Amino acid sequence: MSLSLHPDTPQASMLPSQAPADAAARRGITTRLFTKYVALFVAVVAIALLANGLFEVFFYYREHKASLIRVQHEQAEAAAAKIGQFVKEIESQLGWTTQLPWSAGSIEQRRFDALRLLRQVPAITELAQVDSSGKERLRVSRLAMDSIESGIDLSGDPKFTEAVAHKVYYGPVYFRRESEPYMTLALAGARKDAGVSIAEVNLKLIWDVVSQIKVGEHGHAYVVGPEGRLIAHPDISLVLRNTDMSGLAQVRAAQAAGGAMPDALEEARNIQGQKVLTASAPIAPLHWTMFVELPVEEAYASLYASLQRLAIVLLAASIFAVLAGIFLARRMVGPIQALRSGAERIGGGDFSQRISIRTGDELEGLADQFNDMGARLQESYADLEKKVEQRTAELRQSLNDLRTAQHRLVQTEKLASLGQLTAGIAHEIKNPLNFVNNFSAVSTELIDELKEALQSAALDGKTRGEVDELTGMLRSNLEKVVQHGKRADSIVRNMLLHSREGSGEHRAVDINVIVEESLNLAYHGARAERPSFNVTLQRTFDPAAGMVDIHPQEMTRVFLNLISNGFYATAKRKESEGEAFEPTLSAATKDLGGRVEIRIRDNGTGIPPEVKEKMFNPFFTTKPAGEGTGLGLSMSHDIVVKQHGGTIDVNTAPGVFTEFIITLPRTMAAEGISGGKS
Repeated sequence: MSLSLHPDTPQASMLPSQAPADAAARRGITTRLFTKYVALFVAVVAIALLANGLFEVFFYYREHKASLIRVQHEQAEAAAAKIGQFVKEIESQLGWTTQLPWSAGSIEQRRFDALRLLRQVPAITELAQVDSSGKERLRVSRLAMDSIESGIDLSGDPKFTEAVAHKVYYGPVYFRRESEPYMTLALAGARKDAGVSIAEVNLKLIWDVVSQIKVGEHGHAYVVGPEGRLIAHPDISLVLRNTDMSGLAQVRAAQAAGGAMPDALEEARNIQGQKVLTASAPIAPLHWTMFVELPVEEAYASLYASLQRLAIVLLAASIFAVLAGIFLARRMVGPIQALRSGAERIGGGDFSQRISIRTGDELEGLADQFNDMGARLQESYADLEKKVEQRTAELRQSLNDLRTAQHRLVQTEKLASLGQLTAGIAHEIKNPLNFVNNFSAVSTELIDELKEALQSAALDGKTRGEVDELTGMLRSNLEKVVQHGKRADSIVRNMLLHSREGSGEHRAVDINVIVEESLNLAYHGARAERPSFNVTLQRTFDPAAGMVDIHPQEMTRVFLNLISNGFYATAKRKESEGEAFEPTLSAATKDLGGRVEIRIRDNGTGIPPEVKEKMFNPFFTTKPAGEGTGLGLSMSHDIVVKQHGGTIDVNTAPGVFTEFIITLPRTMAAEGISGGKS
């Protein structure tokens, strides 16, 4: 690598006071670049290694945990099977005591068989044999005196009734003398006269099965009964103390799930409060649960070792990255400093400055580009002032144009805001004004009727004169109210007409998009007012309808008004016809060459002929008071016909459908635009 600057320029000879400052600045930038590159290399290597290590640890953790849980499940299921087999063997040994029928001479034989059974099956501490009527005939025990023909009635005891009904009975676990766990096992003979053999089984011998299960170095297995009592545990003292395990979360969850441990409780705490990995399996048909637990610290010991190895590898990689970053940064900072120095001289006006870098990479190419740039700047310096003056004049003209356009935009926005405000005020005034006009007309008719009624009544001359004077005064005042109401009505109408000024410039838009947006907006508005009302929307848009020159805001008002009227009409018909009626509203567009056609159709109440003749008149409405002002269709007519030079018509059949047909020219005529704003 070779670096050089040509010092044959005026800027190459710096002042003595400038040289230390520039040198200090270069040293500062060199230090910053050096530190940046070293930090970048370290960060890249560390992040890559850390991300890879974290992914490996994460997946190793999941696989290791799943493997441990799977092994524990297998151990729990195997232990549960052993205990189940243990109980089944006792049941099998007990079964042959029920083969003989009861007879007077069979007691001694049965007693001999019972003693032999106690010798062969150490878990059975007591055997009682009951005849088919439920009377105890024989009892042989390791803990008490034998009893023959005691006659104790067990016909109502579950040990007898359940065994007779189901052939076998597994009693609940109980603790004799509040220490060792026992269980009653009753077995009925195949013959009706064979009776029932009832054995008391000492469950302490299950400890042999449980103690043989090895779960790591500090893990263990234990058995819990349906009531949460400990039946078998490697620590026999816990069993002898009749320990209640129902307070453990894993015991409650497993019993609620029928013996299988939910995945959410694979980690829990044991009776000593230690966090453990746990698995369980049901022991059928005893309704017991086998648990296998392993301390979390032991389970994750290999994971912790993996994290330590990862930390060591990350530290070594970071040291390597620092060394590599220092080496690479030194090779990159030198050429960059040369580029910076040369760029400073070119920027100071020394366009003859040339940068010489021989690195054979992109930095050398960048230096060549700097040199080419200096040559072009040197060539164009002669006419630079002329170009600057020309650009300044163009900028001044653009600024003036921008100010003019901004002024027009502000005026347009002001007119639009004023129009919206005027329209809002006019709509607010119109409802009370209609009420005043209607009340005045009705009051005038009432006064006339009152006057006629009083004239027909038998009144003296003085009273009749006073009545005539009073009614005349009232009628005169009401006529003034009517006149002022008509004048106010005219003022409101003019306000609504002038409110359309400044509503937005006309422009070319896709008519299908405008109709679709209006349809969706009106639909959501109707659903907001009537959440339970559903209407089927149908769309038939002609792609050839395409672009049309319109006022988008004004035509959106027209479509919203017509679609909203359609929702209103279908809702009224739905109220009258009930569930049998399915409301439908459709919108369609069609290309007519120089014009486009828009159809909005609903299957609502339809429009009577007498209403159809007046429907486009201002303030005419058939809706109840407070639900409409009668301006929607009138304004729609003015916007389509006067403002856009189009047409609006309606086809309808009372009680069947209503369809509005709008045609618009593709290009607005000048008189149509001016007419819309007159």
